[in-house]
Amino acid sequence: MAEPLEKFEPEQKSDNWYRTPLGDARGYIDSDRLRELWFHTGTACNLSCDFCLEGSKPGDTRLGLVKFEDVSPYIDEALELGVEQFSFTGGEPFLAKDIIRILIRAASHRPCLLLTNGTEALQRRIDELTPLQTSPNPVSFRISLDHYEAEIHDLGRGQDNFAKALVGLKMLHDRGFPVSVARHIWPGEDKAATEAAFAALFRAHELPEDIPLVAFPDFSLPGSLPDVPFVTTGCMTRYHSTDSRKEFMCAFSRMMVKQNGEMRTYACTLVDDDPDYDLGASLTDSMAERISMKHHRCYSCFAYGSSCSEL
Repeated sequence: MAEPLEKFEPEQKSDNWYRTPLGDARGYIDSDRLRELWFHTGTACNLSCDFCLEGSKPGDTRLGLVKFEDVSPYIDEALELGVEQFSFTGGEPFLAKDIIRILIRAASHRPCLLLTNGTEALQRRIDELTPLQTSPNPVSFRISLDHYEAEIHDLGRGQDNFAKALVGLKMLHDRGFPVSVARHIWPGEDKAATEAAFAALFRAHELPEDIPLVAFPDFSLPGSLPDVPFVTTGCMTRYHSTDSRKEFMCAFSRMMVKQNGEMRTYACTLVDDDPDYDLGASLTDSMAERISMKHHRCYSCFAYGSSCSEL
């Protein structure tokens, strides 16, 4: 007689997972299916940006640098779940020694997206990307350009890093890789004027003026608790439909991180500073768990439609 399957027990959650401090039921997302799997390559970065939502900086170890052996089993598990894309973030992914080998493995099965600041860490390894130019599936890159003016970008990222990021963007584009740009949403900005200024910047650097822009609000530092409205069950049912709730990242994606030497599954790319969002070591089991809209960054998804995904 076959042994009964072990019952999946979700990770223990705090009381705040279920209710706001005012006693209202939290909003939540039920996972639909796994379309995108993210890998956090580690919080080490060659830059030290004072606004970084991960608190990344040179030598940072809050999240460990992943190795090929860490990632490979989860690529296989995600394929079994029908994943459509593999995506990679950091820190700076090009500080992970195995990142090229990992990308080659992932891109042999599905399209890939990698987020990078485009500066020295990428540029030193640009020739290592050659095998990816003919991979079975496309590998695309998203470069961070916080603003279309160098002075404003460099205020947060350091002198001359605007120019370096544009060099990295051009190097990738010239090698035929699809590229996009992550920018900040600035208070009171004119969206159309901002996008036109980026288009002019791209033209001036002999890049396509229609490079996709992915805009993000200020997500605040890891562990911070900014004063934002609570997302309740009432909010989610009043302002969102069944279909629109499926567009939240936690409905269709997960992120793998390396904590204390072990790979763990988190609900999305924005919540790895909160242990309530640790969904365990099993990617498959994590898809059965209801995700609370508890994190302050959940409000950005609720109010602005923020998403790290390009699906």
